[in-house]
Amino acid sequence: MIRPRQALFLIGLLFSGGFLTLLILRNDVRHDLLKPLNVYPEEPEEAKPTPRYKPTPSYVPPPIQDPFPALATSTPPPIPSYNVAEKDVWRKYGLEIAPPLIIGFTRSWPMLLQAVVSYITAGWPADQIYVVENTGMQQANARGQISLQHPWYLNHSSLRRLGVNIVQTPVLLSFAQLQNFYLSMSYANNWPYYFWSHMDVLALGHENGFEGLTARAGEPGYKSLYTLCLEELNRTVAADERWGLRFFAYDHLTLQNPKAIEDIDGWDTLIPYYMTDCDTYTRLHMRNWTQKDANCGVVTDTSVALDDLLALYRDPSITPSFRDPNPPPPPPPEEEKNDNERRDMVNVTREPTDPIEYWKVLLSVADRMFHYKHGGRGRNTWQSGQHGGKGEPFYYDSAGFSEALEVLTEAGKEVFRRKWGHGNCDLIVGGGLKFEDQWQVLKDWE
Repeated sequence: MIRPRQALFLIGLLFSGGFLTLLILRNDVRHDLLKPLNVYPEEPEEAKPTPRYKPTPSYVPPPIQDPFPALATSTPPPIPSYNVAEKDVWRKYGLEIAPPLIIGFTRSWPMLLQAVVSYITAGWPADQIYVVENTGMQQANARGQISLQHPWYLNHSSLRRLGVNIVQTPVLLSFAQLQNFYLSMSYANNWPYYFWSHMDVLALGHENGFEGLTARAGEPGYKSLYTLCLEELNRTVAADERWGLRFFAYDHLTLQNPKAIEDIDGWDTLIPYYMTDCDTYTRLHMRNWTQKDANCGVVTDTSVALDDLLALYRDPSITPSFRDPNPPPPPPPEEEKNDNERRDMVNVTREPTDPIEYWKVLLSVADRMFHYKHGGRGRNTWQSGQHGGKGEPFYYDSAGFSEALEVLTEAGKEVFRRKWGHGNCDLIVGGGLKFEDQWQVLKDWE
C-alpha cells in the first residue's frame, strides 16, 4: 500500500521526467547530447600544413646531343693504323694476362662515350675494356627502356658495337664502393693487375713523338698509348715487389695492384667520395706500397665532350669542336660575341694523308677542354646535364641527386677528420700518423 507522501513523490518524479523530455524535443538537442565526446578536435581549415615548393628554374639547359650518332646504325670506322695493337702483343712483355681497363659510369652518356672511344682510338683493344654500369637502373638500360635525356642513360647496343665489355653493379655504389667492386672483379677474373680510368677524360697518345718514350707515329720506334702502358706494367711487375699503383696524370688513369688494396683492407666506404682517395693512397704509403708517376700519353681531365667523336678517328670531314653537356645560362646579348662557354671550334686543315696534323688539333682542343673545366664553370657541372626521364624506370630527380651527393660528400669528409683526428690530407708529415692510428686518436685542432 502506497502512502500519501510516497504517492506525491512519484507523481512529482513523473512530471519532472516528462517536462525534460519535452524540453529536449523542443530544442532538438538530443543529437548533441548523445554525440560522443571528440577528444581530438579538428584544426581550423587555415591551420593545415601546406608544402613550400621550390621555385621553377628560370633556366634549363638544352637537351644533350649524342656525340656519336653514327654508332646507332653502323659499326665504327677503323682507328688510325699506327695505333692498331698487334694481336696478343701483351704476351711479348711477359705478362700473365691481357691488361683490363675498367671505366666506371654513373651519369652523362656523352662523357663516357668520349672516354671509351678515345682509349680505343689511342690503341687500347676494345675487348680489354670493361665499362662498369653503376647507375642503379637495374636492367632498364640493358632493355632499352631509358631515353637519352634520362640522367642515367647508357646505350648497351652502342657499346657492344664498339666491342667493349659491359659489367653491371647490382645497385648504385658510391665511388669508394665502386673501387672495392673493381677489386671483386679482379678476384672473379683472376686478374693480378688492372687499369682503371675516370670517365671524364679524353685520352690521346704521343703521336707527335716524346723524347725518351716514343718516336713519331708512322716512324720506326713509335709506341701507342696502349704499348707504353704495357711497357710500364712489365717494368713495374718485374722490378718492384711492393708496387701499389702507377699514376698516369694522377689517377685519371691508374695501374692497380689488387694485393695492395687488399693489404690495406680496401677503400673505406664510409668516406664515399672526396677525401676517400687521400685516405686510400695514404694508407698504401703507410704500408710501404709504392706509388709512382708514369707517362703513356695525354690523359686530359675534362668536363665537356666533342661534338662528333668521329674526330677521334681522324675523319677529315669533321672539324673538332666541343660543347658543355650542361652549359651555363646564356650571357647578355652584348657578351655573346665573346662566349666560348658552350661551344668551342677550331679550324682543321683537312688533309687525310696527314693525321698527325689532325692529332695536333685534337691536342689543342683537349687543352682548351682542360682549362674550361678548371676555369670558372665548376669541375662537376657536367654530371647534371640531363634533365629528362621523368616517368621512366627508376627515375630520380637529377637536382635532388646532386644535392644528396653533396650531403654525403660532406659527411664523408667529417668521417675522414674523425677517423684520423686530422683536418687535411697531410696525415703522415702534418699529423705524425701511422696505419694503426685509424680511429684511435683525438682531433689535433680546436
